[in-house]
Amino acid sequence: MSSHHIVRDDQEPALIIANGAACSQELLGQLLEWSPFVVVLDSAIERVLELEIKVDVLLGDFDSGFDANYYKEIQHPLEIIHTPNQDKTDLEKAFEFLIERNFPAVNVVWATGKRADHTITNITSIAKFRNQLKIVLFDDHSKIHLLPQKFQKWYPKNTVISLIPIGEVHGIHSENLFYPLKNDSLTIGYRTGSSNHVAEDGLITIEHSEGDLLLMECWD
Repeated sequence: MSSHHIVRDDQEPALIIANGAACSQELLGQLLEWSPFVVVLDSAIERVLELEIKVDVLLGDFDSGFDANYYKEIQHPLEIIHTPNQDKTDLEKAFEFLIERNFPAVNVVWATGKRADHTITNITSIAKFRNQLKIVLFDDHSKIHLLPQKFQKWYPKNTVISLIPIGEVHGIHSENLFYPLKNDSLTIGYRTGSSNHVAEDGLITIEHSEGDLLLMECWD
């Protein structure tokens, strides 16, 4: 896989490559074209190097045998960020790093699959950054992001849309979904909006008054 393009623009989303299940090379290539700034979590670096991706930042707590000079030589110029705080995941640390660098948005891959605890933590952790960073998680079967209190987007008929609450979400209204929501509440573990779909070609509208609501665009 070729390295990402050179043009820098802080209005473009950064890309974080985590250490979950790999996505297709097609998806990764598309995201690299849109994301000129690439952050890799330390546990994934060897997998990333095999794909010949140019990395801007390597971030993590690193182990005792970590050789920073080795990675700097083969990925020059490379910024290495040591984040030893064990109270946060490496993905959360990467989000905080991008916020400090004033990035407005980030795409994330390799954050799902493999261990279920990591997948759940990675998906739900994006809620705490909702007012600081626009975060979108991608894998080969879904696109995941938090919804603002009012969301509108055009979709083709039958596009699968899942609405997953983080905790409880109240006052949910929808338009142009096959299973409409009218002042409904969703609660993780009890009732979610999984596997809804777009009723007709056109705009959908989803509003909610309270809570953190994830939208997942899903495909098989």
